[in-house]
Amino acid sequence: MKTTEPPAPLPAERGQTIAKLDTRGARPGRRKETEGAVLNVFSHGVLVIWAIMVVLPLVWAVMTSFKDDNSILTSPWSLPDRLHFDNWSLAWTQANMSDYFFNTVLVVGGSLIGTMILGSMAAYVLARFDFPGNRFVYYLFVGGLSFPAMLALVPLFYVVNNMGLLNTIHGLILVYIAYSLPFTVFFLTAFFRTLPTSVAEAAFVDGASHSRTFFQIMLPMAKPGLISVAIFNFLGQWNQYMLPTVLNTDPDKKVLTQGLVQLAVSQGYKGDWSGLFAGLVMAMLPVLAAYIVFQRQVVSGLTAGALK
Repeated sequence: MKTTEPPAPLPAERGQTIAKLDTRGARPGRRKETEGAVLNVFSHGVLVIWAIMVVLPLVWAVMTSFKDDNSILTSPWSLPDRLHFDNWSLAWTQANMSDYFFNTVLVVGGSLIGTMILGSMAAYVLARFDFPGNRFVYYLFVGGLSFPAMLALVPLFYVVNNMGLLNTIHGLILVYIAYSLPFTVFFLTAFFRTLPTSVAEAAFVDGASHSRTFFQIMLPMAKPGLISVAIFNFLGQWNQYMLPTVLNTDPDKKVLTQGLVQLAVSQGYKGDWSGLFAGLVMAMLPVLAAYIVFQRQVVSGLTAGALK
């Protein structure tokens, strides 16, 4: 008997079979693309909601600072009928916000300069030099991050009082520096370790001293990290309330946070909400301006160690 061979598949059937195989093989890829698109939409939605939650109170505070007291109470979410710039002028003059602002600039400016100079020098030595007790000193600074400032208020008050620095601008500057050094040293030590050692070695070969190498070579290279930690210190020191409340009770030397609390308490039943919101925006604008101007440097400083 002759065996009959099965007929060869037609070209159209071959194409359909290949198309089915291609479709089955493409299913996992399409599924991954769909899951990625859903995850992308979800993440963007969360970011949009978070941005609205952060920006909306700031915009509302700025808008309310240009209203009168009647508009704030009757229609808090509406736009102001006109811009009441007298709220800002009254808060600046009668509420003594100008004095509080000037004191805050002195305290934060002096403490920020001292913190960055001392912190960068200590971090450079701990990151670049090996000496007995290096790790012990480093862990002392790191331990300062875990120590609650609330527990140190009472002994700190007596120490500052015994040194004759209570109710003084320079005493508050020294306390701010001590308060900010642990984070500064911890952050900059890790950043200095990521910098190349070949540049410093070349400077030593050319006859540069340690101080010249640090100030003229290493500090410019560490600019992204310095700007990042300076912004964080500025935010923390500008918004500091607990330390000046305990160590600075002189009305002529109060800072902005103390002035805002005093403005809210002193108004009592007067209901000067427009002046209070104007003072709040005055205290808020420098922080927003600093972050808007240096936001790229902050991000680059935080990611520099990971990229290298």
